[in-house]
Amino acid sequence: MPRISRLPILLLLLLLSLGTQAQEEQRETLQPNRNLFSALAGGIEDVGEGMARTIRHTGRRIRKVVNNVDTNYISPNRYNLAFMLEHSTWYEHYRLGSKANERRQSLNFAPNMGMKLGVYFGWRWIFLGYTFDVEDLFGGNKNKADKTEMSLNIYSSKFGVDLYYRKTGSDFKIRSCNGFNLSSPFREQDFGGLQSKIKGLNAYWIFNHRKFSYPAVYSQSTNQRKSAGSLMAGFSYSQHSIYFDYTQLPSEMQNDLNPNLRFSKVKYSDYSLGFGYGYNWVFRKNWVANLSLLPGIGFKKAKIDDAEYDDRHWIKDINFDLITRAGVTYNNSKYFVGASLVMHTYDYRKTNLSVTNSFGTLRVYAGFNFWKKREYRE
Repeated sequence: MPRISRLPILLLLLLLSLGTQAQEEQRETLQPNRNLFSALAGGIEDVGEGMARTIRHTGRRIRKVVNNVDTNYISPNRYNLAFMLEHSTWYEHYRLGSKANERRQSLNFAPNMGMKLGVYFGWRWIFLGYTFDVEDLFGGNKNKADKTEMSLNIYSSKFGVDLYYRKTGSDFKIRSCNGFNLSSPFREQDFGGLQSKIKGLNAYWIFNHRKFSYPAVYSQSTNQRKSAGSLMAGFSYSQHSIYFDYTQLPSEMQNDLNPNLRFSKVKYSDYSLGFGYGYNWVFRKNWVANLSLLPGIGFKKAKIDDAEYDDRHWIKDINFDLITRAGVTYNNSKYFVGASLVMHTYDYRKTNLSVTNSFGTLRVYAGFNFWKKREYRE
């Protein structure tokens, strides 16, 4: 009988044993990894849920703080959305003044007041709209200078923010002039040598926000039920670019013009802190009138003709600014109608040069609220 060698059998048994041991070790190695991955996934899920709860909680706290009003004085807005049509009249005025050889001169420019129509949509505190010139609807002057007006308004009971951009045309008129030796006054004369661009931000804070509602008049998002007033604090930032071509002045005026007024461009930034007072007068049911003044101390940084090193052409000073608001509104919570006036005045004065820029808007509007909030639905 042939003899069978035991060596191959022993080798085979050894390999099978090693393979079984390796599989067991692999399973033991993978099992902790699976547990680790499960723990990580669960941890990430817990973190995500925690962040979501924190965001929801923070949002509720913010809404509670912002909307914390005395309902005896203010009725909160019951609707989410609003639609409004508006007719607006725009006014602006520029005064350029100087002093040379003990003689003061000033030039006053203003265009005819422009009329615009606007369409606005509001979501709670935010009103976003677009305005366009009335002449554009009826095919007015095709050669008129392009004008642009854009604004974004965010209102709440405690604070508000206005963002705006304005670009004027070249349809100014010489309204008056002083300090010139002229054979005849040049008034109400067309002047195409002045253009301007303005962009800025206004923010205000209401101290007596529980009883005084600024948005009740200027965004129609609440209803003022009893008369109340409040102190206000505000911050304003704006950039102004004024392009002036003095060569388009009448020749007689050019020959007598002070050297300080012979510039082509003024660019300045204005930083202003203000402190004022506003009052809402409820004179009949659903009717409220407002008047507020917010004077401010403004720090202005400006250049004329891009000259940075000439002291005469570099303006860097502190002056006074003023924001005036007035308005009247009827609002029965569903429908509203009213009018408002907002005026901005930016003033810089020194011995040899002064620049005063004023612009304002008179608005007449009508609209309605819709899509009631969940807590006010029947």
